[in-house]
Amino acid sequence: MDKSSLKELGRWLELNKITEVECVFPDMAGSTKGKILPVNRFIKCLEDQSLRIADSVFGQTVSGNWIDESAIIDYVEEDMIMIPDLTTLRKLPWNKEPTAQVICDLHNKSGEPSLIAPRQVLSKIIKLLKEDGYRAVVAPELEFYLCEKNLDPNLPLQTPIGKSGRKANEGDVFGIDAVNEFDALTDDIYDYCETLGIGVDTLVHESGPSQIEINLNHGDPLKLADQAFIFKRAVRQVALKHNIHATFMAKPHQGQPGSSMHIHQNLISIASGKNAFSDSSGKESEIFYNFIGGLQTYLPDAMVFFAPYVNSYRRFVIDASAPINTHWGFENRTVGLRVPLSSPESKRVENRIPGADTNPYLAIAASLACGYLGIKEKLEPEKPISGSGFERRHNIPKYLPDAIKRVKVSDNLAEVMGEDFITLYAEVKQTEHDAYQNVISAWERDHLLLNV
Repeated sequence: MDKSSLKELGRWLELNKITEVECVFPDMAGSTKGKILPVNRFIKCLEDQSLRIADSVFGQTVSGNWIDESAIIDYVEEDMIMIPDLTTLRKLPWNKEPTAQVICDLHNKSGEPSLIAPRQVLSKIIKLLKEDGYRAVVAPELEFYLCEKNLDPNLPLQTPIGKSGRKANEGDVFGIDAVNEFDALTDDIYDYCETLGIGVDTLVHESGPSQIEINLNHGDPLKLADQAFIFKRAVRQVALKHNIHATFMAKPHQGQPGSSMHIHQNLISIASGKNAFSDSSGKESEIFYNFIGGLQTYLPDAMVFFAPYVNSYRRFVIDASAPINTHWGFENRTVGLRVPLSSPESKRVENRIPGADTNPYLAIAASLACGYLGIKEKLEPEKPISGSGFERRHNIPKYLPDAIKRVKVSDNLAEVMGEDFITLYAEVKQTEHDAYQNVISAWERDHLLLNV
């Protein structure tokens, strides 16, 4: 880093009275990992690239446990270099002590980007598209539930009390008054997002009680993944400030709709600057159809990135708002791949499969990777459908073990996303599922204890 840039950074840190810097990155689950440094140490690590962390952090499960054996990570831990991306430097709005946060890229000792770090996996897909002359544009839509603080995981979640003194009812979809029940909280979310540089488009109340959806503005995939990553942390912090919890679980409530992270996506031709999904007459282009063909072909193989936990698959049931297959259609919200009505300049595909519990870097990377493979292989999609997608066959994996098996044998997906990464991610998911299998649920005690 040159001296003038360091000087400018120093002025920013001094102006904002920053005393500490959180150097963070997403792990396999999309959780925030990293190190907290005093300002002087942060400046020094920029000068000599001395900030390091063990690569075994990517062998950690969502519960904090570790893979017993790995074909990728050695027990003799190898340090990775954390290189802060200063374009992501922001002051944190929730710390009393003036604190900044910066997202880091992870490189190996030779200086090459890590092949197993989620942020670098997405960067690789963006690079592949760029080499073929395309710039991807994405816009995530994130849903989450507000709930009372849940201190006992054996108890079901409870809907929080709003400013009216009453709990939310079901069926308040798009209800303005339902959102206004928590307007102090949503105001704080907007304020936090403005401080953190997160571009919020719209906010609506969704189908479930105290379920909220916030759409992010469209833009560069890496920047939007960064924003989604930080957004989830910010929402949880806002909720804690208001003495409740916010959850991005895919299915937190029995009998209620799940929470998704729909991904709108299209490609821009670097040469012309125009939307590659539209031809010169404004109709759907060959690239558009190939992209959908790739999603239809490879999305089932990539399912573990869109539904990474046992709980994730509870979303995919008929008439519960989530799609159950990879059919596509124009303005059809019952299918996995929806094409919204739009101008030729805005023509895009909405991937409605991902849950809110996904790692945003990996969900966006996998979705773009499927479309990329469709373009490379010139895959043709099935015909669009206009009726209910729920009446068609369920053609995506129904359970986590099935999704793990599919991604492990998908050679084309491994070639694009990285063989080592796919192997390690599958190891993490298998370890998490094995841990789940050791848990005896309330349902089992309720129905099996005295009946079998």
